[in-house]
Amino acid sequence: MTALLAQARTELALTARRGESLLLLLGIPVVLLVFFSLVDVLPMPAGVDNPVDFLAPGILALAVMSAAMVNPAIATGFERELGVLKRLGTTPLGRPRLLGAKTIAVLAVEVVQVVVLVGVAVALGWRPGGNPAVAAVVALVASVGFAGIGLLLAGTLPALTTLAAANGLYLVLLLLGGMVFPLDRLPSALRTIAELLPAGALSAALDAALTTGAAVPARAWLVLVAWAFAAPALAVWRFRWE
Repeated sequence: MTALLAQARTELALTARRGESLLLLLGIPVVLLVFFSLVDVLPMPAGVDNPVDFLAPGILALAVMSAAMVNPAIATGFERELGVLKRLGTTPLGRPRLLGAKTIAVLAVEVVQVVVLVGVAVALGWRPGGNPAVAAVVALVASVGFAGIGLLLAGTLPALTTLAAANGLYLVLLLLGGMVFPLDRLPSALRTIAELLPAGALSAALDAALTTGAAVPARAWLVLVAWAFAAPALAVWRFRWE
């Protein structure tokens, strides 16, 4: 347990020292939330008068995706290429505790993101409702799926290709995830595809859990659970440590 926590602290310290990680995990979500809440340039879903009511759950979904998929994918990809993973895997820490430490670090980052983003959103006029406990479960399930995608990239592609792929996927899921652009404004075929992606399901589930107070749509649960099983399974199958 001591080695696990020590490695988790190391993972968090390394994340905090990387300026690009801080930009990805906090800078971009905060800027998007503030800018699009104050500048009326995006279409809003029917019945939404205050932009932050739509944007806050979506930006929280973006933060979860950044913390669980993009940041670990890039960091792990370079650790693998530089031989760091191989060396750590042969130390008394071992691979299971190394993965456990990375998981703890991701969850800790997400807690910080939620505190910061909810604080900013409330200052902009957002009044969250619904059930935060359901939202936490939704975020946890989504994190498993996103982590699987990130590790699949990091464990199969060269580091620079992982960097490009993770950033490209981040942009695609940002645009098709219902985070800043409502899914109901997309063409029907594109919307169908978007609703099958983990980002679209996560933003829809968080919106239901935190804003409307309605039950999380069954389709969103099914999509999130499917990704939470399939992506880690593929990552375990294809991951190469060196």
